[in-house]
Amino acid sequence: MFDHRTLGRELGLFDTDPLIGAGLPYWLPDGAAIRHCLEDYIRGVERRAGYRHVCSPVLGKRELYEISGHWAHYRDDMFPPMSSGGEQVVLRPSLCPHHALIYRSRSHSYRELPLRMAELGGMYRSELSGVLGGLSRVRAIQLNDAHLFCTPEQVASEVSAALDMIRGAHRALGIVPARYRLSLPGPGGKYIAAPDMWRRAIAVLTEVLDDSGLPYERAEGEAAFYGPKIDVQFTDYAGREFTLSTVQVDFHQPAQFDLHYIGPDGARHRPIMVHRSMIGSVERAVAHLVEVHGGAFPPWLAPTQVVVLPIAEQQLPEAIALTEYCADRGLRAEMRPPELGSLGARVRQSRLVPYQAIIGGEEAAHNTVAPRLRDGRRVDPLPAAEFVERIAELVGAHHTQLWDEKE
Repeated sequence: MFDHRTLGRELGLFDTDPLIGAGLPYWLPDGAAIRHCLEDYIRGVERRAGYRHVCSPVLGKRELYEISGHWAHYRDDMFPPMSSGGEQVVLRPSLCPHHALIYRSRSHSYRELPLRMAELGGMYRSELSGVLGGLSRVRAIQLNDAHLFCTPEQVASEVSAALDMIRGAHRALGIVPARYRLSLPGPGGKYIAAPDMWRRAIAVLTEVLDDSGLPYERAEGEAAFYGPKIDVQFTDYAGREFTLSTVQVDFHQPAQFDLHYIGPDGARHRPIMVHRSMIGSVERAVAHLVEVHGGAFPPWLAPTQVVVLPIAEQQLPEAIALTEYCADRGLRAEMRPPELGSLGARVRQSRLVPYQAIIGGEEAAHNTVAPRLRDGRRVDPLPAAEFVERIAELVGAHHTQLWDEKE
């Protein structure tokens, strides 16, 4: 594995500046392309799974986090309150209180449940400067977060479906977890004092993990302050373990915010809140992708997916036309002309690009390309349109493979 802090800067994905501040990296164009592609993938998967997307502010009144429990249990990791119009507002450390309020803003029937709410939103953690590094530990976080509001009868199936989504995302990204962890409360006072709530939530997560057939370990002291979690653990280049994806069962916040739905009996009932993050923060996910793939990202995620290489100036019109056609098909393509160096030099410069389309005199005359793949394979010349459609198909399906051999 690679250290993403070094390689990410070498690849021009992100950087930092002391005038912006520690733990506040900015994204360069290639890094932003990866980030946006990852976000589009997440939203697409969520839409197909019946999630509805919302947008909520990154600020909230201090009172909001007092109600949620974050202020009592988490304020050491929050930025200090700011005074505004006689009120104290806080940069949010989590999205769940906002989503609880969005749920509460409308009445709900049991027929509407499960209600699946998702957001790619900003949150902020006052991390100590000594633990900050690259993209893996930052102070401004873009979180892939979702909250599912469901009946007690639905909670196990919703947790199971969320776990399946997480595993599907890992396959598409070409990453493999180190282990699955059932994160439980431990000794100490950082947890909500509600034994029955903990027992019920732990029973649900245990049932789902047992039914999944996945090996997992129980870890005391790793739960959220309001409930137990399934954490999907990975390791970085130095062998350090971290959590990337998580599913949590929460009985606490629905009670704190007095959330309810109308049941078939016409009475008010309390929903259960399931927290789910497919890839955790975008920053930490990209850090891990850099370390695992070394810059050779899956084709659908690569910042440049196709590089068009005309052999001589005479093939520039065909090369420009092919580059534009790739863009029309939604591919990220560049044309690198002969003035940038010999063909061999340009091929070497493009070694991390999944697909190289070489156009010489023969290809220009017959509207074909001579494809080369990132792994060194050469493909027999293809009509330019067929070459582009093959790539668009693989990219659209979020495959990790480079090429699909056709009959």
